[in-house]
Amino acid sequence: MEPFQRYVLLVILVSFVHHISASVTHYSIPEEMKEGSVVANLATDLSLDVKTLKQRKMRLDIITNKKYLDVNKETGELYVAEKIDRENICTTKSSASCYLRLEVTLENPVRIFNIEVEILDMNDNAPQFRRDIIHLDISEATPKGERFSLSNAVDPDVGSNSVKTYHLSESDLFDIEVQTVRDGSKFAELILTKGLDREQQAVHHLILTAVDGGTPPRSGTASVIVRVLDTNDNAPTFDKISYNIQIMENSPIGSLVIHLNATDLDEGSNSDLTYSYSLYTSEKTQETFHLNPSTGEITVKGMLNYEDFRIYDMEVIATDKGANSLSGQCTIKILVEDMNDNHPEISIKSFQSPVNENIELDTVIAVVSVSDKDSGDNGVVDLHIPDNMPFKLRESSDNYYELVVSEPLDREKVPEYDITFTVTDRGSPPLSDNETMTLELLDVNDNVPQFSQSFYTIRVMENNAPGALLSSLTAFDPDLHENQYLVYFILEKEIANTSMSMLFSINPENGNLYALKTFDYEIEKDFLFHIEARDSGSPPLSSNVTVHIIIVDQNDNAPVIVSPWRAHGSVVEEKIPRSTEKGSLVAKVIALDTDSVHNSRITYQFLQVTDATLFSLDQYNGEIRTMRMFSYRDPRHQRLVVIAKDNGEPALSATVTIKLSTMETAVKAFSDMTEVPLEYDIFSDLNLYLVIGLGSVSFLLLITILVTIVLKCQKVKPSKAAAPCRNSVISERNSTIADSTLVSNDAYWYSLFLAETRKGKLVVRQPVPKGSRYIVSSLPRGTGLTDTSDSAASTLQVRGQK
Repeated sequence: MEPFQRYVLLVILVSFVHHISASVTHYSIPEEMKEGSVVANLATDLSLDVKTLKQRKMRLDIITNKKYLDVNKETGELYVAEKIDRENICTTKSSASCYLRLEVTLENPVRIFNIEVEILDMNDNAPQFRRDIIHLDISEATPKGERFSLSNAVDPDVGSNSVKTYHLSESDLFDIEVQTVRDGSKFAELILTKGLDREQQAVHHLILTAVDGGTPPRSGTASVIVRVLDTNDNAPTFDKISYNIQIMENSPIGSLVIHLNATDLDEGSNSDLTYSYSLYTSEKTQETFHLNPSTGEITVKGMLNYEDFRIYDMEVIATDKGANSLSGQCTIKILVEDMNDNHPEISIKSFQSPVNENIELDTVIAVVSVSDKDSGDNGVVDLHIPDNMPFKLRESSDNYYELVVSEPLDREKVPEYDITFTVTDRGSPPLSDNETMTLELLDVNDNVPQFSQSFYTIRVMENNAPGALLSSLTAFDPDLHENQYLVYFILEKEIANTSMSMLFSINPENGNLYALKTFDYEIEKDFLFHIEARDSGSPPLSSNVTVHIIIVDQNDNAPVIVSPWRAHGSVVEEKIPRSTEKGSLVAKVIALDTDSVHNSRITYQFLQVTDATLFSLDQYNGEIRTMRMFSYRDPRHQRLVVIAKDNGEPALSATVTIKLSTMETAVKAFSDMTEVPLEYDIFSDLNLYLVIGLGSVSFLLLITILVTIVLKCQKVKPSKAAAPCRNSVISERNSTIADSTLVSNDAYWYSLFLAETRKGKLVVRQPVPKGSRYIVSSLPRGTGLTDTSDSAASTLQVRGQK
């Protein structure tokens, strides 16, 4: 294993040993880690449940312009998402520490964790000079021992990994000395060790190397070019003594004729040259051609005409700018040649515009003729149009061309074409001419309207105002004029013999959807229908979209107390013996709420209670039980006010007042009854009445159910010791009430029946011999018993003395 690899593994092992402070979790990792490398397990370190990370919408926010780190929501692992370069993150070298600051956010409940990841420096950057080439101009008269500052090298790494020293390539004329400044950075000075002689060597090439202190060390180099300056001792010279140049007539003004190049072996101002005409150059030549004094370029200044003037002679002098200037000269002869100076011509014979976008292929759009007055190759012409167009040229006869459609046209993509006809001859140089025609396309209704979504889900709060705007369902048609004018319709659909147009309305012009009535979540929970957008083209085109209206529940129904039942505004009066045991069921409050599941969740509380130590109330099932036995100090009458509150915002509630009276003697004979088991078939019929009774708060309906129950009980065969019976049977599901003992009047029977029948049992009262208390039993459903017997009774029994 290489030393560098061992170093990376050691840093990774050390970095995973982190500590969690009071508010920030710290990690350390080396830079340049591979993508996908695991930094830590946030779920473990932050004591989070991995199974809930995705549900709680765990996300990682990093305070930087790149997402270097990310978190795996399946495992809770923090991993490297993008290669980390410490030098890109921390550009300043004032501090050796470099951090990435992260925020881990979770919802339900919201928790935010702050994380700092320290990026440890590695020697991954070599020293680099600001300039790859350092130029120095030194006069050959410079004495030895003279010093020259060189550009220093920079290393983005910090500490011992930064620049440590400099080296110079082998030279018998130069040496270097390393200097250190206050901030710790180092730079080199070049020292001249011997005198320079330009005639022996004009330029010296050196290599300056900067080395850092890393392990292994890295280095960077720069070329040092030392140019030796000399005196003006060389005259300028041209490449040739004489030049013969040919140029075409009618050459444009500014055309380059020749670029003269004179050279001077000297340096600096001694080699800067100025070009000029000599006295032997005629005024006609100087008026026709321009000589640039700085560059030596000769360009056309006047009109060249072969018939007027064919030969131009000139002499050009190059002079340097030394203190004692030197010069050189050359002669130039320019010959004017005849050229192709007639342009070809274009004539549009016919042009059809505008045309329909659905025009057929190979249809002729235009007829064009071309001509050129020149002869030979200069008179042969070619006609072209741009290659990126859906048209082509077809030659019909000599110099006549037809422009035809070669590809299908689409106005929605390109509404018009600027077609440029270019004609070019075959002369040297070729001449050309062009003419541009605009072809307009007429719209055809070939695009159906398009909605921005294929399915719209709109949530509407119940109890909305009629006429309320629900949403704007707009479509787009790229066609023009009447082909893009859209009309919106609701496609008819009946729900419960009610048409959609009676519930909703849409503006046919802009697609605004309105509600025509007030919706009630308890009656209507959602609607599904279609909306059509149709353009005004001929024939018209259309498309439709599905709209799903979801009625959102409001807490607009207060709980209704159905047990213990009482007339409006009345108080429920109950009697219980003072000998009632601790934990006995006194009463059970049952309330119903027709709102949605969330809003209809009922909780029960005592609003008023005569003695808070005597009774307890289960907040979820409404059971009122004794917390202790009655004592002689307890008042005979107890007043309990129970409030049933739903889970809505704001919460709605209902109350019931129960007046309890305690008695020393047994219950009187007017309610003397005992239970007999009923056949399961009877219970099944009564269960239907119970469901109806619990769904209604009507007093009349409840009385009807009770009468029906009595009539059913009369059909049951009584026991040997029992008289004809009067039954009360009420069934409800999912009760959590355990079997218990009750001694009470009719109101308590009602609560007892609810509790026992929830467990699938039936409780029936029948008269017993005078002087006895109630014998209360429960019968599991499906026992198959059809006759009342002592063996059928179970769990609930209170037997009195005869």
